[in-house]
Amino acid sequence: MTITANWSYPTSIKFGAGRIKELADHCKALGIKKPLLITDRGLAPMPITQNALDILDAAGLGRALFADVDSNPTDVNLEAGVKAFKAGGHDGVIAFGGGSGLDLGKCVAFMAGQTRPVWDFEDIGDWWTRASVEGIAPIIAVPTTAGTGSEVGRASVITNSETHTKKVIFHPKFLPAITICDPELTVGMPKVITAGTGMDAFAHCLEAYSSPFYHPMSAGIALEGLRLVKEYLPRAYKDGTDIEARAHMMSAAAMGAVAFQKGLGAIHSLSHPVGAIYNTHHGMTNAVVMPPVLRFNRPAIESKIGMAAAYLGIAGGFDGFYDYVLKLREELSVPDKLSALGVGTDRIDEMAAMAIVDPTAGGNPVELTLDAAKQLFHDCI
Repeated sequence: MTITANWSYPTSIKFGAGRIKELADHCKALGIKKPLLITDRGLAPMPITQNALDILDAAGLGRALFADVDSNPTDVNLEAGVKAFKAGGHDGVIAFGGGSGLDLGKCVAFMAGQTRPVWDFEDIGDWWTRASVEGIAPIIAVPTTAGTGSEVGRASVITNSETHTKKVIFHPKFLPAITICDPELTVGMPKVITAGTGMDAFAHCLEAYSSPFYHPMSAGIALEGLRLVKEYLPRAYKDGTDIEARAHMMSAAAMGAVAFQKGLGAIHSLSHPVGAIYNTHHGMTNAVVMPPVLRFNRPAIESKIGMAAAYLGIAGGFDGFYDYVLKLREELSVPDKLSALGVGTDRIDEMAAMAIVDPTAGGNPVELTLDAAKQLFHDCI
């Protein structure tokens, strides 16, 4: 089977190996004459990034690059990115990379046209309606990992550098106009990043499926996303050049991000403060906290997880699914505890207080109280 396609859901997606070659054509289709490619520091000097810049340069679009992006992007990164965008007279953004480059790139394109501070557009109620839509620059997203799914998302996660809290910034125009999903760009990912990003996609699908909110379309997408991760993440981890596995993982990542319109939960609300304070890898943090959260949520999701297990070919209902998660983590060399990621017990009270007000906490199937969050952090650390 040839894994190449053009999809219009939830945006225009150009999917298939080698399709990065179309980057300049898509810029021109959107009327972008002077794009700014935004990625993270680690990815900036890599051949895949330089090749993308070469493609733009050869088409007369320049090779402007902004890479002052932390692994958990901050408002400081955002301010610098907007400054670079305006100073360079750019008219579009190519958000390139994993979650950090994609999230910051989208937010730069958005904030370049705003006069209010970014925190005024946090994903609360109808705050997004405060935005001026006229100045939002067009966005092309090019993921180079298979986890976050930010390439098909309508939000960015930005860390407040003063409070060390992660905030979800939302607007419908965050959704890229065109996304290029080229699995060849993920071939060079180290095993630890393959594992962490893949488990992020798994967590998105799992929490969206488990969320109590009504969104059957998202639930169906999440369930199939879980199957793709189950079938192809171990293959991608074992052989990073397995282009079929890499392609299906890119699909699973996008599906997870589409699905979590239905909601996320305690996996993410615990992971967000850990990442903000300790700067841990988001997907790997999700993977570590996943089993304790599954146990915590069991009373509300046991039958639902049993149905998912049956679809995935896992025997034993909830217990079988739980054991599968433990075996998958072991296969991917995921640490058993957060202490292995440098997380201590001295800030549990602070992290618990942050977790229960995180916007993802409201989608957890069991109410995440302060005491429950504290106990979960003790179990995880």
